[in-house]
Amino acid sequence: MAMARNRFIVLSFAFIAILLGFIVAIAIGRESPQKSSILQTMAPKPLQFSPNSSFKIALFADLHYGENAWTDWGPRQDVNSNRVMSTVLDLENPDFVVYLGDLVTANNLPIANASLYWDMAISPTRARRIPWASLFGNHDDMPFEWPIDWFSASGVPQLRCPPPSTCLTSGEESCSFKGTQRVELMKNEIIQNNGSSYSINGPKDLWPSVSNYVLQVSSSHDPKSPVAFLYFLDSGGGSYPEIISNAQVKWFQNLSQELNPQSRVPEIIFWHIPSEAYKEVAPKSGIQKPCVGSINLEAVAPQESEMGMMDFLVNRTSVKAVFVGHNHGLDWCCPYNKLWLCYARHTGYGGYGNWLRGARILEMTQQPFSLKSWIRMEDGVTHSEVVLSS
Repeated sequence: MAMARNRFIVLSFAFIAILLGFIVAIAIGRESPQKSSILQTMAPKPLQFSPNSSFKIALFADLHYGENAWTDWGPRQDVNSNRVMSTVLDLENPDFVVYLGDLVTANNLPIANASLYWDMAISPTRARRIPWASLFGNHDDMPFEWPIDWFSASGVPQLRCPPPSTCLTSGEESCSFKGTQRVELMKNEIIQNNGSSYSINGPKDLWPSVSNYVLQVSSSHDPKSPVAFLYFLDSGGGSYPEIISNAQVKWFQNLSQELNPQSRVPEIIFWHIPSEAYKEVAPKSGIQKPCVGSINLEAVAPQESEMGMMDFLVNRTSVKAVFVGHNHGLDWCCPYNKLWLCYARHTGYGGYGNWLRGARILEMTQQPFSLKSWIRMEDGVTHSEVVLSS
C-alpha cells in the first residue's frame, strides 16, 4: 500500500509539472508575437552615452555613390564624397553615424550588385570603427536606366562596363545591369559588418518593408535605462511608392506606445523623403527666424501622399524632431507645432547641385536631456546651430 501511495504521489506531481509547463508554454506563446515584434525592430544591444559626455550623431545624406559609374566623372565624385565624410568624422568624432538614404544611385549602376557601392559609401565610418545605421531613399534600389548615349546608330546599345579602375566585380556579372533590391542591400550590410551596423530589416509584413526599426540610446550608468529612442522609417521610392504608409503609422503607434507609454523618453525620427508638412513650414525666400539654416534654393519635394504620420507625431509630446534628406538645396530646420522639421545637408558629390557639401550633426546630453544641431561643412566651418529640445 505504501509503495502504491508513493507511486501515486510521484505520478500526481509529474502530471502537475507537465500541466504547469503546458500552461507556461501557452502563456509564452501568447506573448511571443508582441515580443517578437519588438525584437524584430530593435538592436540586440543599445547605444549608450559615455560617462559624463554627450552623445553625438553625424547625418550623411544623399551620397549617390555609383553615379555615372561608367565615366571618369563618376568615380571622382565618389572620392570627393569620401573626403567630405572623412573630414566630418575626424573633426566631429561622433559616437554614431546615420546614413539618411540615397547612399547609391542604383539607376546609374550597370552592375549586378549595388551592395558593392553601398559598402564603399559606408567605408569611411567603418574604417574609424564608428557604429552606424542606414535607411533607404528613392534611388537606392531603382532599376538600371540605359543612358541614351549608349545607343548606337543602329539602335542597338553598345555594352559598356565600368572602367577597370572602378569595376568592382569580374566577368560578365559586372555588366549584367540588374538592380539590387532593398532586402539584399540591407542583408549584405548586416552580414558583412559584424555588429558595427545597427541597421535592421524590420517586420517582414510591413510595407514599405525594410528600414523600419528603432534604436535605444541608454544612460551611461545603466544600459537598460533609455535616454532617447531613434526611429528609422522607409519613406519608399525605388521599388516602392514614395510614401509612409498607414501600416507604418500603426506600427509606429504600437511600438512607441509599448516602449514609451508615458512619452517620458525623447524620440527622434529619421526618414528620407520629406512629408507634406515640410511644405507648410518651408521659408518663402530667405531663411528667417524661427527657422535656422543657410540654403533654401529649391522647393520641397514631398512624399506622394500624407497618410497620417505627421498627425500622430505632432500630438506625441516625446517627439522632438524629424530629419530628412532628398532635397539637396535645402538645409534648414523649422518648428512645426511642438516639434522641429529638419533637413540634413547634402553630403555626397553624386546627385544634382553644386552647393558646398557637409553634414548635419546632432548632439544629445542626458541630465537634463537636450538636443542641439549644427552643420559641419567640407571646409571645416560650422554654422546654423539650433536647440531642438525646447
